[in-house]
Amino acid sequence: MRPNVEPMAAKTILNRVRVPAMPFDWSINPYRGCQHGCSFCYARSTHTFLGQPADDTFQRHIYWKAGAPDILRRQLARLARQGRLPDHVAIGTATDPYQPLEAKAMLTRGCIEALADYGVPFSVTTRSPLVLRDLDILRRARVLSVNISLHTLDAQVWRRFEPASPAPRRRLETIGRLADAGVPVTVFAAPMLPYLTDSRETAAELAEACKSRGADRAMIDFLRLQAPEVKQWFFGVLQQHYPKLAPVYGNLYYRRAGLPESYVRPARERVEAEFRRLGLIGPGAPKRKPADNRTGRDAAGAVTEGGLAAGGRAGQAMEAGLPANGSGPGADGFASGPFGDPAAGSGCVPLQLTLF
Repeated sequence: MRPNVEPMAAKTILNRVRVPAMPFDWSINPYRGCQHGCSFCYARSTHTFLGQPADDTFQRHIYWKAGAPDILRRQLARLARQGRLPDHVAIGTATDPYQPLEAKAMLTRGCIEALADYGVPFSVTTRSPLVLRDLDILRRARVLSVNISLHTLDAQVWRRFEPASPAPRRRLETIGRLADAGVPVTVFAAPMLPYLTDSRETAAELAEACKSRGADRAMIDFLRLQAPEVKQWFFGVLQQHYPKLAPVYGNLYYRRAGLPESYVRPARERVEAEFRRLGLIGPGAPKRKPADNRTGRDAAGAVTEGGLAAGGRAGQAMEAGLPANGSGPGADGFASGPFGDPAAGSGCVPLQLTLF
């Protein structure tokens, strides 16, 4: 089924993230809604701010920010005059900037080209091999990291929880081609799903596959179901495909967004041990600042689809329930535009608003 796509009239594309716990100060999300439609995606609930339900409409009704590259260039020119160009822009903090619509709309390409022209360091988070289309820009840009979201190599788990996303093998191929091109790659192994993807054996398989393709670093995080809409949707998928696990998850996530410490501590230890063994996390992992007009290797701690980057201050902020400046629809400065005009574990809703 072809998605319904609709433009949005945006005032800003580069959005300030005024949350001290975040590892970046600015974000860009050229799209709202995501054709990948992952069942655990925390951004699903944000469709309600647009007057849309948080069900499969999130995957079937996609908004794109008309004229995004030009708007971004105007913002960057103003910041450059003020001597306040960003140190790190995170692209794709809410929805995938390389979802299928990007192949035609090319909003993300235009945005990273603008950032490259102004010498602004940035990171990109995606599941899609479409990012390889833009290697010509990534090679000359100040790329902190291209973050490839990949939490399992199990084809059955992938098909059931994220059936419209690129297959794991294609994401591994993407890691390899990015690494071969000299682009720093971080694997976002998230969200780890209890009893499905968080065993030592599956973690070892994933870590070894990513390391062999040339990944620099990894970030690990476990499933969070903060918004009621996301929890309801995820449990529907779980009940359909893994009915015996539904009551188990019900106990784990009863009246909570994240896993209880009694479960997540040993699970995190065994998963991280496999990535640490290969130098993908911990002191041995590469962490270097980019030189001007050159690709860097400072892994970006951006938001993952299943939650916030593992082990970072952002995750702690989520647990503490820190508020953000945005407080409702339109907090990022855009409104719906006329259709056809040419030209974004799970986070808490107020925090998400700052990332669009």
